[in-house]
Amino acid sequence: MTLAAQIRLAAEDALKHLYPGIEISPSSITVNQTKPEFTGDYTLVLFPFVKQLRKKPDEIGNEIGKYLVEKTGLFAGYDIVSGFLNLTVKDAYWTNFLLNQFNNPHYGEKAKHDRRIMVEYSSPNTNKPLHFGHLRNIFLGYAMAEVLKASGNQVVKANLINDRGIHICKSMIAWQHFAEGDTPERTGIKGDHLVGDYYVKFNDAYKQEVARLTAEGLDEATAEKEAPIMKETQEMLRKWEAGDKEVRSLWEMMNGWVYKGFDESYKRLGVDFDKMYYESDTYLLGKKLVEQGLQKGVLYQKEDGSVWVDLTADGLDHKLLLRGDGTSVYITQDLGTAKLKYNDYKLDQSVYVIADEQNYHMQVLKLILKKIGEPCADGIYHLSYGMVELPTGRMKSREGTVVDADDMMDEMIALAKEQTEQAGKTEGFSQEELDKLYETIGMGALKFYLLRVDPKKKMIFDPKESIDLHGFTATFIQYAHARICSILRKEGMPLLPPNTKFQALCCKEPILPAEKKLVLALEQYPAILEAAAEEYNPSLLCNYSFQLAQLFNSFYDEHSISKAESPEKKELRLMIIIMTAQILRHAMHLLGIRLPEKM
Repeated sequence: MTLAAQIRLAAEDALKHLYPGIEISPSSITVNQTKPEFTGDYTLVLFPFVKQLRKKPDEIGNEIGKYLVEKTGLFAGYDIVSGFLNLTVKDAYWTNFLLNQFNNPHYGEKAKHDRRIMVEYSSPNTNKPLHFGHLRNIFLGYAMAEVLKASGNQVVKANLINDRGIHICKSMIAWQHFAEGDTPERTGIKGDHLVGDYYVKFNDAYKQEVARLTAEGLDEATAEKEAPIMKETQEMLRKWEAGDKEVRSLWEMMNGWVYKGFDESYKRLGVDFDKMYYESDTYLLGKKLVEQGLQKGVLYQKEDGSVWVDLTADGLDHKLLLRGDGTSVYITQDLGTAKLKYNDYKLDQSVYVIADEQNYHMQVLKLILKKIGEPCADGIYHLSYGMVELPTGRMKSREGTVVDADDMMDEMIALAKEQTEQAGKTEGFSQEELDKLYETIGMGALKFYLLRVDPKKKMIFDPKESIDLHGFTATFIQYAHARICSILRKEGMPLLPPNTKFQALCCKEPILPAEKKLVLALEQYPAILEAAAEEYNPSLLCNYSFQLAQLFNSFYDEHSISKAESPEKKELRLMIIIMTAQILRHAMHLLGIRLPEKM
């Protein structure tokens, strides 16, 4: 239990004993860290008690403060400022905390329990490579899975591959028309990139055909329907769903190219999955659910054979679930996948990491499953996030203006190399060590920048800003960690993991302000981790880690370790920095970011 939680309980106990018969809700007890301009470590807000107790804030503060100092053994003293009770924690609490936790690699984690959560993220289409727009999704999903796992949950990382549908057929048709038998091996082009090139070629050819038909007198809507290449693609989709051997063979070959490319990209991104789902395996299950919905009278069928759901009573509209020709739409397979995931793992919660553009889609999915009576509906949680743009604006893959994830990774690693060389910080490294360092810095910068913003907010990614050594970046945190490792090397201390034992401290000197600020922040880590899990918001870990690195820098600028005032002070400061490095590693590991020992 964190100290803030202990203080809330102690305050609740004080209120019960001091004011018997008066019911004061625990929710009205607010404990915050004391503002730096005031004396104290934690502050109890007094205003919520004034009306019920019919006393002035200062009077209440004195009564509670005296009780807490005398009864708990936690506090050395208190101070009252304008309705706030500022409590100073005894130094013994902080030294005992450090002795017990400074080398605990699992500090902040919760005990394992049986709650099962699946986090589905990435979910790419097999008609193009992973692009920059996928990265926030991938990093957010991976980080949340790791945070939820650290909070004791049984977590399954899942990836739903959109491997079928009209968009996949577009790349296949274009390959038939324009490839002349090209393969990744023949061209030297990564498989997912090669297939993506033909998706762009399809749209180029489609636009030309629509322009020709409109020039011949058709209106644009009719031209878009009648374009030969589009009709050919729709026919291919029908053949695919009918199990046509030739179409399926081409589909398997081209998807195979893409999967190999995806695997290479995921490895570079440092993410993994426990379970892969494929829409080609789930869309038929979705069709069965649609049939069940028809039988139950929850869904309805139009004259053309298409199947719909009426959600007007829920404040929405009518939603197509099956086309008149019997082919599936996106939500058809989503219904099937939702049921399959639940059946596979008996999930308590199924988290979908999907951009806020799909808020309506996810709302509809959950509603339909509820109406059909599927138990998986209750556990669906949409982790909605804002889209990412580059300074040049939004990317559109069908127009060929997309920035590929592979290219972005290359750019970030090149930026890391450029910055490190310009700063003259390459001395003492082998080329192999430098290459690893550039990748660590570049990939860390990319991940941190995309995770540091609250998921609900849209954002603009600036590559150069993301790698600024002095900014709100992973680079700043990585440098602080490397600085700690350097200090420990000079002291002959172990680095990863720390296993040094210290004697019980009998430090006569008081804990100094810069020391206490850092220790107080270390003690708060479990609460930050818990909040990140409960709010589905890994940006809380980014903010915390950055502030912790700042506090370390301020502490080290002010206090020497090698020339500490006494052996006890040296032990205290060594424990502080060992735990700082330990927590930085733990938090950044959850975000998928490596911290170097040398920079």
